[in-house]
Amino acid sequence: MRVRVELTPSAPEVAPPGWPRHPRRWTGVAIDVLRASTTLAFALRNGAARVVPAATIEEALAWRSREPRALLCGERDGRRIPGFDLGNSPAEYGEDVVRGRALVFASTNGSLALRRIARCGSRWCGAFVNGTALARALSGRSHVLLVCAGKLGRFALEDAVFAGWLCERLAAAGATIEGPGAALARALTPADTLETKALVQGSEHGRYLRSLGSAYAADVDLCARLDVIERTFEV
Repeated sequence: MRVRVELTPSAPEVAPPGWPRHPRRWTGVAIDVLRASTTLAFALRNGAARVVPAATIEEALAWRSREPRALLCGERDGRRIPGFDLGNSPAEYGEDVVRGRALVFASTNGSLALRRIARCGSRWCGAFVNGTALARALSGRSHVLLVCAGKLGRFALEDAVFAGWLCERLAAAGATIEGPGAALARALTPADTLETKALVQGSEHGRYLRSLGSAYAADVDLCARLDVIERTFEV
């Protein structure tokens, strides 16, 4: 098992050095702890049929014109996009809302990470809330690419922290961890749940979301919790 980390998404056609050129032979994990991959973990647990990542608002609207029952989901600057059905809070994605529905998902950063892994043979969302289940699901895969969503093309601490946490679990199971992105992520691995909470809350985006109000602060707290969900689901 070989594992690499991208600290921000590369272009979809870029293959890591020495990896199979065709991404169908890779397993992709999109990581956007605050909040897309956390939110989608809850949505899939609650029965959402599938996730369609949209890079722009216009793309999302065009998709819904072809599939009227799809839910338009996403945010800009953390807030729900006007006219969309749902934003990017896990609290919005209850079973009564999402079961059996396709989610056209247009978040600022998470959608780009999802687009990066769209051609992979299997695709997962990675977050602390389903971390142990994800590590178990990845066991035995040959090439695993962890793609951090970042923030507008820049490094995001909370995503790298989870990537490092996951790398450590996979390394303990015998995986070979490769590349500078993975080395940096592993150096940021939190020692325990208290440090995880401090890193997520204290990250730039964590502080911004908490400044928006109590509901957003509750989301940040949830995103820092480990293994709230005991299963994981392919995207």
